[in-house]
Parts: sequence; C-alpha cells; structure tokens
Amino acid sequence: MKTRKSFAAISVVSAVTAASTVSAADMVIGVPNWPSGEATAHILKVALESRLDLDVELQDSTNAAMFAAMDAGTLHVHPEVWLPSLDYLRREYVDGRKTVQVKSSGPKGAQGMCVTKGTAERTGITDIKQLSDPEMAQKFDSNGDGKGEVWIGAEGWTSTSIEQVRARSYGYHKTMSLRIMDEADALAELGAAAGQNENVVFYCYQPHYMFEVHDLVVLSEPAHVSSKWIIVPPNSIPGWLEKSTAGVAWDTDDLHVSYATSLESAQPDAVAMLSNVKLETEMLSEMSFALAVEKKDPEAFAKQWVEDNSAVVDSWFP
Repeated sequence: MKTRKSFAAISVVSAVTAASTVSAADMVIGVPNWPSGEATAHILKVALESRLDLDVELQDSTNAAMFAAMDAGTLHVHPEVWLPSLDYLRREYVDGRKTVQVKSSGPKGAQGMCVTKGTAERTGITDIKQLSDPEMAQKFDSNGDGKGEVWIGAEGWTSTSIEQVRARSYGYHKTMSLRIMDEADALAELGAAAGQNENVVFYCYQPHYMFEVHDLVVLSEPAHVSSKWIIVPPNSIPGWLEKSTAGVAWDTDDLHVSYATSLESAQPDAVAMLSNVKLETEMLSEMSFALAVEKKDPEAFAKQWVEDNSAVVDSWFP
C-alpha cells in the first residue's frame, strides 16, 4: 500500500516570449511539458475536431508563455492551469488585462517533497525540515561532495522556481544541491535508486503516475498559511528569490481549462465546450501513466480515449 498525504501542485514557469506568428488553424492549444497536461491537450484537440469540425493545432509551451500567447491571440487554450499556484498569472491576465478566462475542470492538484518508503526506513526522515540537517543531508549525497541532492523540478516549471524559494525558507539550500532537470531523466534516476535501495528525495505532485509505480512517502511540513507564502514572480524583479518566502506546505490546487477571451466571439461553440470540460483526478493519473510509462503515442491515445469515453466527451458539448 502506498503512503500518501494531501499536498498541492503547479506546474511551470519562466516567462518565455510568446510566439509571434498567427496560426492558420481555427484554434491553437498549448501543450504543457508534464504528462497529464499533454494528454488533456491532445484529448481536447480530438474532441473539438471530431464534434465541431474545427482545425486545431497543438503547440508546446510553458505556463507563462501560454498566458502571454493567449493575451496576444497567438494561442487560444491552456488545458491545465493550477490555481492558486499560478495566481500571479491569473491576476495579470484574468483580473487585470481580462484577456484570459479560466474554468474549473474538476480535478485537484497537489505537490510536495517525497522519498521512497525504503529511503524513509533507512534514513528516518519524515519531515522536510530535516533536509537542513547536515547529518541527514549526507545520507542523500551520491557523489561525495558533502551535500545531498534533491530534484526540485524541470527547467521552465513555475514550481521549480518556488521550490528554490522553499529550499531557502527551510534552509536546505545550504545542505542540499538543488537539481533542475527534465522530469523523464529525474524519474529514471528515481527508478534506478529505488531498484538499488539507494536514498532519494525529490519533488512530487499529483495527479501523476509516480504514485502508482513507486511506494512513496510525502514529507511532512507545516500546513499552508497564505501570509507565510509570499512569492515574487520569478525574474520580474531583481532579487525575487531573496524577497520571496514559502516555509509552509503548498496550498491545494484546482485544475482549470483556460482560454483566450477573444475565443468567445471567434469560436463560441468551442468556448461552451471548454467551459463544460470535467475530468477526474484518477483519469489524469491514468492518462499520465499511459503516456509516460506505457509510452503510448499521445495522438493515438487521445483518439482511443475519446472513443472509449464518448459519454464523458458528449457531456462537454451543450
């Protein structure tokens, strides 16, 4: 049985310049670089093309870039926005510029720091604060440099920047090397470490297949308190890292389909559908498993999923 705990999640960052070329397609859907977001993007494309006879293009992107592109009109849909984790983007584009709309799609998101059950048993670690203890940190030192290693996320993820803040807030930025690398590589290292009974600590989030593949323990930390969670948008202000603090757990997120406000007049039927999309957390975990573990082609998987779940897809269309 897997040991789990509720925590909260995000996904992805760094303000990347939005694409400047307007697509000839009826709609452009952004594809996030995490499994559930990738699967949802492909499923929305298949559903919109098959039910509304639209020409839909997919475009790889990150959170900040997708919001900027929706504002510019070069991209129309972000399939999986985590709120309140991406609240700074919501404030700018939804509340401020009013060029983006968000609609709840049902699932809950969560994130934190995990170890394998074997790691917890060997090291005795239970709480994230223990990573700031040099003696504990050395138990995660795989290269002999005197510091432990912890994967905090991929390049471009909003959560990666915030995990840097959390490391400083808890103090383990001094005892642990904060590793930023592609998720596929990090999870391959997790699998190897688990298979060789080696200690490993890493950023984890749900919905995600990692909880189905591995026996994981989520490290304890103080409950989320909004007054103790102060995140200056990464890179927008000099010294943003030092001016931010997050020495408490992530807040629980709701996952949202987001779309450009301009789509309401250009594609009202598509907007009506996007506003009705409902997915379950377990569905997203299964989707991420299919793409990342079973290595299914995203396009073929999406076509089969829409066919197998026709009643669910039909319910999205008024």
